Amino acid sequence: MRREASILHLDLDAFFAAVEQRDKPSLRGRPVVVGGVGGRGVVATASYEARAYGARSAMATAEARRRCPPGTAFLGGRFGAYRRTSDVVMELLRELSPLVEPASLDEAYVDLAVTSPGHPGHDLSVDGVTELGRRLKERIAEATGGVTGSVGIGSSKLMAKIGSDLDKPDGLVVVPPGSELDVLHPLPVTRLGGVGPATAERLHQVGVRTVADLAAKSLSDLVALAGRAHGTGLYALARAEDDRPVVAERGAKSVSQEETFERDLTDVAVLGREIDAMAARVAGRLRGSAYSGRTVTLKLRRYDFTTLTRSQTLPHPTDDARVIASIARRLLAETGTQGGLRLLGVGVSGLSLYAQGDLFAADDDPELPDDEPAPAEAPEAAPEPPAPVSRWWPGQDVCHDELGSGWVWGRGLGRVTVRFEGPLTAPGPVRTLPADDPALHPAEPPEWRSATIDAVEATGD
Repeated sequence: MRREASILHLDLDAFFAAVEQRDKPSLRGRPVVVGGVGGRGVVATASYEARAYGARSAMATAEARRRCPPGTAFLGGRFGAYRRTSDVVMELLRELSPLVEPASLDEAYVDLAVTSPGHPGHDLSVDGVTELGRRLKERIAEATGGVTGSVGIGSSKLMAKIGSDLDKPDGLVVVPPGSELDVLHPLPVTRLGGVGPATAERLHQVGVRTVADLAAKSLSDLVALAGRAHGTGLYALARAEDDRPVVAERGAKSVSQEETFERDLTDVAVLGREIDAMAARVAGRLRGSAYSGRTVTLKLRRYDFTTLTRSQTLPHPTDDARVIASIARRLLAETGTQGGLRLLGVGVSGLSLYAQGDLFAADDDPELPDDEPAPAEAPEAAPEPPAPVSRWWPGQDVCHDELGSGWVWGRGLGRVTVRFEGPLTAPGPVRTLPADDPALHPAEPPEWRSATIDAVEATGD
């Protein structure tokens, strides 16, 4: 740990949903769920209004639909809009320090102690970094059109990230040097990185529910419980011991998730469900960091501790949980579960920045939105042409030659429903159009800043 609170962690609040609410004024203050909109889709982000009904990241979209009220907006992702907004935020962070470590589109660490000719240094007193955090939050909200972020500042990456999570949304927490354990120990043990559901369950079984409970365990106890590497890491984190540096321009090579089981498993159905869950988490992390990958890898450790890996390389990169799970399940079937498995892991490598396309799973069962009735004149038995189904998706930016710019609210029965509005307009009218209307076109994400603001920034006035 450092002597000063000189590491800052920024976590943008419900980022994907916040960008959607900024760009779609009719959704402000309403529940919004962003992710896969099909029957097997997974939630990427839920707005705070949707979270009040129990929707959350990594939940099946079908479950989120059951929990959220009619009129909730279920939208596919718009990578271009998220990337543009993220770039603005990351540039503001680089004005604070040359050492910025993006963890995903909506999350980054900043080393405030680094100096350079363009960064002469900051006041690293508690008051100084508190004021710096306050100004940063104001600048982010202004530059992004109202997207908010929570800031944590501490003497390590651990404490900075803990701080950013303590007062969400739109929070600011500085952990003064010397107070780390006072802040850390009352927290649930699940607040520590690396304590997922399986590890948490094992810890709960031995009476560990808070970080203070964890700190009371000996190193040998934790190694016996979680293995040497993981147990040693937990032992250090429970004591706020974290000397990881902020590393700029990280080159991620793979994203993976693995699980060690309490007992050896042979049931293919149970292992398949584990694969589905891990694939969903891997896909969520890929999307959150704007990556996709070509190679899917299955890792398994047998009852005799023999470890095997099997991989398949795709012709095109993917971040689709369904594709990842399907390949991993096939690799498992080919490898077999003889004797039982102690560990199972799913990973994706061969990463590249995502190219706009099927960012989230396509809708398996296209339908009009809950509050937009199907047109009465729609034919009952006419088959849906394939082209319109794949052309439009909920949340997509569009432009109509006569009606102007808007976004897709829903589609189905050969129709597409569009709300004509944008980030700089009032809530706009809704029109239902033929899905093959030649005047309707896909569009780029809208600009959220007025021309006047852009002109002032360009001239420096």
